Amino acid sequence: MAKTIEEINGKIQSGKVVVFTAEEIIDVVQEKGIKQAVREVDVVTTGTFSPMCSSGAFFNIKQPKEKMKLGGGFATLNGVPAYAGLAAADIYVGATAIPDSDPRNSNGLPGKYRYGGAHVIEDLVAGKKVLLKGGGYGTDCYPLLTREQTIGLDDMNDAFLFNPRNCYQNYNVAVNLSDKPIYTYMGKLKPKLGNAYYCSAGQLSPLFNDPYFRTIGIGTRVFLSGAEGYVAWPGTQHNPNAPRLENGTPQIPAGTVALIGDMRQMTTEWLRAVTFRGYGVTLSVAVGVPIPIIDEDILRSVCVTDAQLKAPVVDYSEFYPTGQGEAKLGEVTYKELKSGSIHIKDQDVPTGSFSSYALARKVAHHLKQLIQEGDFLLTQFQAPLPGAAIGKGATE
Repeated sequence: MAKTIEEINGKIQSGKVVVFTAEEIIDVVQEKGIKQAVREVDVVTTGTFSPMCSSGAFFNIKQPKEKMKLGGGFATLNGVPAYAGLAAADIYVGATAIPDSDPRNSNGLPGKYRYGGAHVIEDLVAGKKVLLKGGGYGTDCYPLLTREQTIGLDDMNDAFLFNPRNCYQNYNVAVNLSDKPIYTYMGKLKPKLGNAYYCSAGQLSPLFNDPYFRTIGIGTRVFLSGAEGYVAWPGTQHNPNAPRLENGTPQIPAGTVALIGDMRQMTTEWLRAVTFRGYGVTLSVAVGVPIPIIDEDILRSVCVTDAQLKAPVVDYSEFYPTGQGEAKLGEVTYKELKSGSIHIKDQDVPTGSFSSYALARKVAHHLKQLIQEGDFLLTQFQAPLPGAAIGKGATE
């Protein structure tokens, strides 16, 4: 018999809910079997803590007595450019934005980035103030032409993350076949298959555990960097038609979600600025998604293991890294990746991850605790994501 979100929330509120992380549920099902476990388990929590470049924040800044129209003008925060083509007091800061003055190295590549949009966001979440500089063209209702002041979250009417693309459902393993090192958003790739980098929590990763988006959709409540956040829309580059294994998990980068959450609830324990030499600045974001165990099929999905998940190995030195075509060198499991070495083109290649499995585990456990204590209720999504396979129980 299928469970409903309403029934599960009732158990959360009564303190009777049974929750496991996506790591723990694997052993539970092996011990009890699917039919017994589906009767006992209500929620499985997932987690990831990874650099997510397609992130940023909206701010609505309180106006002084003499007001200025930022919209159509310019704004910077600690020297980092913000998009000001909105209303009089709204700006958007992208995580990867950098000051125009950032140094370049002798090869013309981006240099050692010291500060960018992600750092602005982290500083504000940490309770620090940043320097706002702005300019407008002046109108009768907004006569001020320039503005300069230090501001923090208390000086804003609103401050929220809005991340257009987070939580990739699988991602490439990056390698370099060329004769020289290259600097990428996947880190420094050594020449001649000197290393391999990947970026996914594997069996803990949220979208791997609901591969057909049966319980994750627009309106799903998530844990976002310490706050209660929501899935606002399909993420940019959402690709539900990616080729899949028999267990339903995609073999290349596939689904994504756009996330939104109140920055005032966030903490720097769960949100951190990151700098990649030769590439730039990005933001590491903690995301935890609860998966309601509505039926046997969804329970089977959350039992996926690293040995059952495969990622494409892609040469980043020449081809666009799509995970398909000429650039794809093969596939490896996440179990192999986490072992520290993979075998590609008759060569043992050391691996490293930009997604912290230890912190992903911490996110999943923290979300589990919030649910057990009655501090986090589940939501029924209001609309499915593209590619959702809505089966019995998914929308009841």
